[in-house]
Amino acid sequence: MKSPTGGLSSTRPSEAGRDRARYPEPAGPLNDTESVPAPPAAAVDLFGTEIGRACRFASLLASRGIERGLLGPREVPRIWERHLLNCAVVADLVPPDADVVDIGSGAGLPGLVIAMRRPEVRMTLLEPMLRRTTFLEECVAELDLGNVAVCRGRAEEMAGKLAAEVATARAVAPLDRLTELAAGVVRPGGTLLAVKGRDARIELDHAKRVLRRLGMRSAEVLAVGHGIVEPPTTVVRILAEGDGRHRHSARKTGTSVPSGPLG
Repeated sequence: MKSPTGGLSSTRPSEAGRDRARYPEPAGPLNDTESVPAPPAAAVDLFGTEIGRACRFASLLASRGIERGLLGPREVPRIWERHLLNCAVVADLVPPDADVVDIGSGAGLPGLVIAMRRPEVRMTLLEPMLRRTTFLEECVAELDLGNVAVCRGRAEEMAGKLAAEVATARAVAPLDRLTELAAGVVRPGGTLLAVKGRDARIELDHAKRVLRRLGMRSAEVLAVGHGIVEPPTTVVRILAEGDGRHRHSARKTGTSVPSGPLG
């Protein structure tokens, strides 16, 4: 993947001042571990040796993430099932040793979770908002994730500057718009993995005209994480035209594939 440009990651002074005033740095170490539920057995099994990092990230989400408006306080009791496990199972859809860009990364979901589970991938967290990129940079540093870079910018601005094998996104935009954004940062033959909700199939039906116009080769709705997270995570996997060598099936979590070629 091409390296993000420094200009898009730079901090504008006026914005930096506003963010420091609104989101001051904690005076001391965070005492947030008591508010975060213990990881369920499924998380311990799934993260393996990375469970310590996953627990620390859960604490960061439950403290600074809430303080800065990236996550609602009501999400803390379900932070594992609704957020970390929901994203962690998506990592099994990422090809080995891939360049990945997480579009509109926000609080680092699913990008940071995938990077923890798959340390061999190279992850770029692409996010336009300063307060969010600040949070992401703090997480990368404190979790000591050497395979992650944070890039401040929009996908439209990075078209032609990033060339990833895989793009991921969660709660960013409707599927037709999201595919347009991903098309500029995914190389030929690459994949978009869009984490969606119960209306994923309807979104895909509405987006098919745009997908054909953009030259997407196929699209399918997957349910991943059976037996790990309930309900399973719904992912729309879209393959761009190319050599097809990056086509990949979930390795552990199981999938259902109700859709296929766009025609």
